[in-house]
Amino acid sequence: MKRQIPYHGWCFVCGTENPYSIGITMFVDDNGVLTSEFILNEAHQGPPGHTHGGASAAILDEVMGLVVWAAGHQVVAANININYRKPLPLHQPLLAEARITEVGERKIISVGEIKLADSTVAVSGSGVYVIAPHLFEASRLKGAAS
Repeated sequence: MKRQIPYHGWCFVCGTENPYSIGITMFVDDNGVLTSEFILNEAHQGPPGHTHGGASAAILDEVMGLVVWAAGHQVVAANININYRKPLPLHQPLLAEARITEVGERKIISVGEIKLADSTVAVSGSGVYVIAPHLFEASRLKGAAS
């Protein structure tokens, strides 16, 4: 069974309040695998007809980080590595997937991929996410006060 990950306000990748957001919707399944199906357009263009590498890196950072959040850890990115294998075309279905590969005392490692419609891996990555709940205390206190 899949559950939708909530949108994050002004988030550049998934925020519904941000008019410049990429606007992807993400789901996590019972095995902890996060997925998102989406289509990119000219707002995300780099080379003509293809996605800017920064947009695909942002998407992977978001899905790799949110799979860790979905597992109950408040984290921030400490390091991400992105491997570009094929250009991502505009106006075609794409699939992002992410999963946790290692959980340590202070850091969590996850991996992610963006696949083309034929399941070819176009962009892959890995991320090291550091547990940092103190960075989110202000927003939690703000939410409790309202």
